[in-house]
Amino acid sequence: MMEFILGHYNYWIVIFLMMLGFYTVISRGNMVKKIVGLNIFQVSVFLLYISIGNVSGGTTPIIAEGFTRYSNPLPHVLILTAIVVGVATTALGLALVVRIKEAYGTIEEDEIHDQDQSL
Repeated sequence: MMEFILGHYNYWIVIFLMMLGFYTVISRGNMVKKIVGLNIFQVSVFLLYISIGNVSGGTTPIIAEGFTRYSNPLPHVLILTAIVVGVATTALGLALVVRIKEAYGTIEEDEIHDQDQSL
């Protein structure tokens, strides 16, 4: 059992980061902290895909003599795309936080909600 746990440490790291990011998103009222939580969650997904894409004893997928095991490049390509989407999402989220700060004078959810209720 202990060998199973230690042999799959990368999945435990993914689970820890995923839960940390999720907890940050649902427990914090500050919008910047929520964006940071989403980024932590995204990193955990990146690590999961990279872990799955690794083939023990595999080489790059270039056909050559003497090699019979190849790693699949698709997970790595998907992660490159996901990183670009993640950066764009973070930029959009931070731009929205700036606009919310200008409109409400705060980035705390509770204070924004209270201001909307008093109108």
